[in-house]
Parts: sequence; C-alpha cells; structure tokens
Amino acid sequence: MGNARGGRTAAILASLTSTCRRHDVDPQLYLTQLLTNLPTTRMNELSPWLPDQWKLLQHARLPSLQNHTTPTS
Repeated sequence: MGNARGGRTAAILASLTSTCRRHDVDPQLYLTQLLTNLPTTRMNELSPWLPDQWKLLQHARLPSLQNHTTPTS
C-alpha cells in the first residue's frame, strides 16, 4: 500500500465494494455516484450513502425514472 494512509484508504474501498456485493449493488455505479456527490454532502447526510440505504433510494426512484419519457427525433 505504500504507507498507513494508503492502507486505510484501500481498506475503506474494499469494505465499501464488499458491502455493495453483499447488497447486490453495482460497485462501480455506487462509487461513481458517491464520489460525484461526496464533496457537497454534509456529515449528517452520509447515512443515505451507505450501500444498503443507497439501494433502497435507487429502487424508490426507479419507477419515476421509468415513467419519464424523452422526445425522440
């Protein structure tokens, strides 16, 4: 890992990806959305970003996204 900080970062990423797999969440999609939104997320708003909670929110949003139609040319 190179140093203690690198080892800690690797352990956090490994934990997140294994939690994603345990909850049948695509780790790449989850981490992409997490890292995109993390800079503007407050500490007290982190719970919804846990993989199991994130999955519930994604499933809740899915019907509204499926009903959204886009015009075709």
